[in-house]
Amino acid sequence: MTAFVPGMLPEEYEDLRAGVAKFADEEVAPVSAELDAEHEFPYGLVAKMGEMGLFGLPFDEEYGGMGGDYFALCLAIEEIGRVNQSLAITLEAGVSLGAMPIYRFGTEEQKREWLPGLTDGSGLGAFGLTEPEAGSDAGGTKTRATLDDGTWTVNGSKCFITNSGTDITRLVTATAVTGTRTSGSGGEVPEISTIMIPTGTRGFTAEPAYDKVGWNSSDTHPLTFDDVQVPEANLLGERGRGYANFLRILDEGRIAVGALSVGAAQGCVDESVKYAKERRAFGQPISDFQGISFKIARMEARVVAARSAYYLAASRMLAGMPFKKEAAIAKMIAGEAAMDNARDATQIHGGYGFMNEYLVARHYRDSKILEVGEGTTEVQLMLIARELGI
Repeated sequence: MTAFVPGMLPEEYEDLRAGVAKFADEEVAPVSAELDAEHEFPYGLVAKMGEMGLFGLPFDEEYGGMGGDYFALCLAIEEIGRVNQSLAITLEAGVSLGAMPIYRFGTEEQKREWLPGLTDGSGLGAFGLTEPEAGSDAGGTKTRATLDDGTWTVNGSKCFITNSGTDITRLVTATAVTGTRTSGSGGEVPEISTIMIPTGTRGFTAEPAYDKVGWNSSDTHPLTFDDVQVPEANLLGERGRGYANFLRILDEGRIAVGALSVGAAQGCVDESVKYAKERRAFGQPISDFQGISFKIARMEARVVAARSAYYLAASRMLAGMPFKKEAAIAKMIAGEAAMDNARDATQIHGGYGFMNEYLVARHYRDSKILEVGEGTTEVQLMLIARELGI
């Protein structure tokens, strides 16, 4: 097993990280405040990331990918998340939630049809799991799909779906109840499958975008399926394995969200160090005050711990070892680090930290969802406890 160690990356990974960091600093950071203020989806930056190959990092070259791996994707997400969480979640969701289910569970025909247009960044896929009454609770899924004469008819709704309503969204892969099955205890439980629904299909509506607290330049919509009809061949993976397959996708995604969270936490450290050295009070830089320097030191400690946690989870995943517990730990620790660092960075910046044009203010608004999305902190604790046998 190759264990990734912060600060000691193999050359190919370090070159990737440095290249994405340069892109983030020189091209993403200067326009991020305006994109956030205007709630504008960053089409130009997405196109640039496509040209850089970021959307294809973990996919085989035969499907238009870069032939890299999931850890490479995480490094890119971390560096972008350092300066713009909205853009980072666009990449994370487009790859690990949009394209990855097709890559993991699709037929060869499905992969060749859909992946090239997703791995090059010209199109985005979305992951339709959460509903008003269902997310972690699969039994609450209300969306239904019936199969008749080679056609699926889908009815229901989804909520909080990232990348689902852009001009370049190509499809949503949605969970739906397709029947019932007998559980291990002998009772009847929903049979949940996943079905690919291309945008533009009659009856598929991306409702008006949410008015969110943060991630203002990412795309998030509720979805409605009203007698949506797609071919039987649009079933993704084995019938009845939809939820189990999505759980695998979520385990991987938690590592990527952990990486995004580490980027946000690191961004707060960087901004706080810079500000504390420049801001003067009582005749000296505020970095000279122990109350400030200790706060920043604790912020840095959180970053190091969280980065180490997601590096470990990624190492185990790529080695083919069990990683569910490590992914849950990484996601939880990193999400909390991002939120704690954002709060401390805002405090260090004082009144300026409350102004939206400052990066730390955006991180303060953006970071809360990192303790909620792709499994709340409480869900991560449940998963960790379960993996411990309790």
